Amino acid sequence: MTEEKFSPEQSLQLIQTMISKTKQDMSDNGIYFLVWGWLTFIACTGQFVLKHIVQYEKHYLVWLLVIVGVVFSISYGAREKKQQKARTYIGESMKYLWIGMGISYFVLSMILSRIGWDSSVFPFFILLYGLGTFVSGSILQFRPLQVGGMMAWALAIGAVYVEYDYQMLFGAAAILISYIIPAYMLRSKNKIANQ
Repeated sequence: MTEEKFSPEQSLQLIQTMISKTKQDMSDNGIYFLVWGWLTFIACTGQFVLKHIVQYEKHYLVWLLVIVGVVFSISYGAREKKQQKARTYIGESMKYLWIGMGISYFVLSMILSRIGWDSSVFPFFILLYGLGTFVSGSILQFRPLQVGGMMAWALAIGAVYVEYDYQMLFGAAAILISYIIPAYMLRSKNKIANQ
């Protein structure tokens, strides 16, 4: 079996095609960014309202919304897998990045449940929001995701200097800036490109 040789130009073209395909897939499947972004945004702001305004003792229960996201992701992902024609290295990289991020959120939640949800919890979650979107934006060469990730990191630093209740709002802002807005921008960019 002989290997097919590519010129440097052909190699670059192949890489660009893979990135474009993954961007298209991400905009088509940007539903994950939007579903998780909106669920997390609602949970952050909902927890703030329940704790700070309503003064409900079990304000953290709003995070049970995550179950909706997990069920949606599993069922939607299974349906997508059946319809998928081709897989790309970049697409697979994105999939494993976000599986790893999901596991990291879960592990961090378990650690914090054991050692206590003290006043410096949300900066860690915001830090992870930034990491996931910055790496995604770098892989996809989509600047708004990269900038959103960097802004989330800045919000993580800022959140250390405010009370726990207001850290929830920093978390909501990080999700809006790093997930929701870039996801809508990516969908819009790809709709225009495909016209």
